[in-house]
Amino acid sequence: MFNHILVAHDLRDTADLALCRAAQLARQHNARLTLLHVLDPSLGAPEQDQARQALDRSLTRYAPPGSELCLRSGKPAEVVLQQLQALGCDLLVLGAHHQRHDFFSGTSLDRIARSCPVPLLLVARNDFQPYQRAIAALDFSLCACSALGRAYHLLPAGAELHAVHVFEPDKGTAQQVEAQLQIQRALIEQLLTDEAQNLPSQGPTLSHEVLQGGILRCLQEQLKTRRSELLVLGCHGRSALSQALLGSLAQHFLHRAPCDIFVVR
Repeated sequence: MFNHILVAHDLRDTADLALCRAAQLARQHNARLTLLHVLDPSLGAPEQDQARQALDRSLTRYAPPGSELCLRSGKPAEVVLQQLQALGCDLLVLGAHHQRHDFFSGTSLDRIARSCPVPLLLVARNDFQPYQRAIAALDFSLCACSALGRAYHLLPAGAELHAVHVFEPDKGTAQQVEAQLQIQRALIEQLLTDEAQNLPSQGPTLSHEVLQGGILRCLQEQLKTRRSELLVLGCHGRSALSQALLGSLAQHFLHRAPCDIFVVR
């Protein structure tokens, strides 16, 4: 359950996609919705007034009644993180930028993702029906398990949440690799059984599988095969999910989102 959703809007078309998804989630969860725009201090009063008018139009057109507009000045990443705390929000929604990125760690998106104290939803799809199919990358870390649980609460009842654990075996004979694979399957089965005990009985259908290979390729294939609308990542998990401050896997998908991305620290 989410109670207060913050949408950071930068006046691009992709920000309206984020606003539409946030509005759908606000209705689903009966949550408050605040639209935040960070003003460029170098703009004059006429330009700032034009920005306010454009934001008012988007809010009126897409957001539920009672949604609020918040205008602040400063550095975008810093202001977004400050307002999350000041407003007591528990979900941040951003629009994906579809142009190519070079993965510089200094971008606003990376800075926000590294320090975001609440789940971050990056919206890349122009489809605002409630989510029906989601994939969660699962390892044995607390962060990955937390991401799975938050996604379970994000999705509506009747949706499908499929947990994928990618196993890269040590070198060995075919029999040794198969034995390692069976151990991984047993461990993931027990992990999901334990996690399910902490989840409400009414919620999405939870399934899982263990795959062998590279995690990036396996996730890409699963997203395509299952036509998933949402990818769930814990960005401080182990293995491929936890390089540097923001996991390289999370960084890849945040900058090249094939679907909406839900990231939990």
